[in-house]
Amino acid sequence: MNPSLVSGAAGEAALAHFVAGVLENRGVDVELRDALPGRPNVIGRIPGTGGGPSLLLCCHLDTVSVEGMEAPFSGEIDEEGRLYGRGAQDVKGGMAAMLAAAVTLAKAPPKGDVIVACVADEEAYSAGTEALLKWGLRADMAIVFEPTELDVVVAHKGFAWAHITTRGVAAHGSRPREGVDAIAHMGRVLATIEAYGVQLSRRTPHALLGEASVHASLIRGGRELSSYPDSCELDIERRTLPGESRHSVRRELEPIMEALARDPQFQAEMEMRFFRPAFEIPETETLPQKLKAATERVRGSCSFVGMTSWTDSALLAEAGIPAVVFGPGGAGLHGLEEYGDTRQICACRDALIDFARNW
Repeated sequence: MNPSLVSGAAGEAALAHFVAGVLENRGVDVELRDALPGRPNVIGRIPGTGGGPSLLLCCHLDTVSVEGMEAPFSGEIDEEGRLYGRGAQDVKGGMAAMLAAAVTLAKAPPKGDVIVACVADEEAYSAGTEALLKWGLRADMAIVFEPTELDVVVAHKGFAWAHITTRGVAAHGSRPREGVDAIAHMGRVLATIEAYGVQLSRRTPHALLGEASVHASLIRGGRELSSYPDSCELDIERRTLPGESRHSVRRELEPIMEALARDPQFQAEMEMRFFRPAFEIPETETLPQKLKAATERVRGSCSFVGMTSWTDSALLAEAGIPAVVFGPGGAGLHGLEEYGDTRQICACRDALIDFARNW
């Protein structure tokens, strides 16, 4: 589990060493390197025979919490081919397919180099993929593994996190002329955020992703029942579409705060704390076309789709590496019962081998 999300969790190290052993024992050159202290990335390299583009296969090691799950690490496979356990869908099924394909390709390499990267921290801040890029890793193309039901994801949303604080004046609850209620003032902010969300829903939607959105995520304020609260804090999330940037989101949020500030008693500040860009690659590009064709050869069908959640493909694309998102499906994403589809895991493996050998 990711210790950035689950206090005291062990992190990715044990799994990273296991994955490294799987690759090393089958002749793949492997490097383990910490993306964060005690939280390594695994990087395997399969040299090509020459003359082909390099391919990065990228999958995350970490998972979210197992709280509330009855048997989070059972690994049971039922008669329908469902593999149960935390991460079975997100994204150990994709990792298994990727590793199996890499082992096969290592025996008879394609023309281009194949780089296998298993990264830390994707479920929180993507420190693993950021580290890969900081270390100078480059490739001609990349496949990022997430559960897509073996469709090829060519677009997904991004997000921005903003923190808003309203300031009041602390006073005894019986003295309204002395106190200023920071929580009540935050209520004004919430009303404007709701109206802003309605405006976003009326814009022209993206063909694959739908509309942009905004919501209030976390709120806290006040000291005790008989006191006027002197501060209130709100965290909001703005989900973005391709073409939107940190600056464009800020430009939309700042007028909201400025309008409220016309009341001299209203005191507030806003801070943009985190931003991840949306992702999109044209369907007509060679990478999505050839991966779709390979998948169709293996299982007969494959579509270009969008996904609402964010992935590391956006970081790779931002760094100039063309990418798509792909992987076997299942159900129970981040839920109390999660499983991966073993039939799709095997089909994913075969599609990857076909893709690498036929480009």
